[in-house]
Amino acid sequence: MGAAFVCVSIHNNDMVTMPEVMLSSEGKPMPLIGMGTAVYPFGASETMRVAILRAIELGYRHFDTAAIYGSEEPLGEAIAEAVRSGAIKSRDELFITSKLWCSDAHGHLVLPALQRTLRNLRLDYLDLYLIHWPVSTKPGRHEFPMPKEDLLPIDMSSVWKAMEECQRLGLARSIGVSNFSTKKLETLLSTANIPPAVNQGEVLSVDKVEVNPLWQQQKLREFCVAKGIQLCAYSPLGAQGTVWGQDWVKNCDVLKDIAAAKGKSFAQQGDCVLAKSFNEKRMLENLDILDWELNEEEKRKISEIPQRKGCQGLEFVSDDGPYKSVEELWDGEI
Repeated sequence: MGAAFVCVSIHNNDMVTMPEVMLSSEGKPMPLIGMGTAVYPFGASETMRVAILRAIELGYRHFDTAAIYGSEEPLGEAIAEAVRSGAIKSRDELFITSKLWCSDAHGHLVLPALQRTLRNLRLDYLDLYLIHWPVSTKPGRHEFPMPKEDLLPIDMSSVWKAMEECQRLGLARSIGVSNFSTKKLETLLSTANIPPAVNQGEVLSVDKVEVNPLWQQQKLREFCVAKGIQLCAYSPLGAQGTVWGQDWVKNCDVLKDIAAAKGKSFAQQGDCVLAKSFNEKRMLENLDILDWELNEEEKRKISEIPQRKGCQGLEFVSDDGPYKSVEELWDGEI
C-alpha cells in the first residue's frame, strides 16, 4: 500500500502533485486528500452542489458522502455537471466513497441500500463502500440521532458477507468500515473472505503529523498497518458546530504555535484526511499540504499532547441497546 502521486490542475491551471495510496483490494488508487460532504443538520442544498463542483474544478478528486448525510444527490449532480463542462473527462477520474447507514446494516438490506446510493449519485459503481458504524437499527428509518429503542446488535457476519457480494458484483470496487475499534476489526477479519480495505474514523497517525493530534490512538494505527487496512480520518479539526464536534484541536496552543512557525493554517496540518469546507480559500489550503514536514522537536511536542476523543458515539449507547457504555462501543479504546 505504498503511496503514489498524480498531477492534477488546480487554481489558475497550476499543477499539484496529489498523493495517492493503493488499497488492499487493488482497485483505483485513493487520493489522500479528500472533501467531506457532511453538513449538520444533514440534508442537500444548492450551496453544497456548487461547492462540490468548484472543488472538482480546483483539483479535488476524492469525495466522501453517506446515505445519512443527504449529500449523495448534490454530489451526483456536481459530478454530472463537471463532466458536461469538461472539468473532468469522466467519472472515472474521481474516487467516490459512501456509507451504509445503520438501518440498512442487515444482511438482506445491504445490496438494495447500495443500489439506492448509486441511483442518488447517478453512478454505476462506488470506489469505496463503508459500514458507517458497527451498529444496526430497526429498518426503514434514516435518522440521526436515532431513537434509542431502535438500536440493535449488528450481525457482522451477514452484513459483511453482503458487502463482499457488492464488491464481487462490481458495484463497489473496495469495501471497508468506519468507526471500528481494533477488537471489532479482529472479529470481522476472523470470518471475512475479503478484508476491509479502509477503516475511516476520527483517528490517524502519519509520518508528518497526527491528523487528529488530540486523539492519536497508536494501537489502532499499528493494527491497521499490520493488516493492510488503510486509515482515513474524518473531522481532523474537530467538526465544530456538529452534534459530534468540538473545538479542542483549534484551541490547542501547541498546534497554534506549530502552524504559525510553518506559515500554515490548522487545515494544513495533516495528510490522508477528509476535510469539509465550502469556502474556496480553505479548499485551496487543504490541497496545499505537500511542501512541509515536522521536525523531531515538533513531533515530540505533538506526541505529548493530552489525549481526548471528540466523537464518542453517545448516540449509539443505551442501557437497553447493544452497547451499554462508551467503553463498550469502543472496546475500551477511549
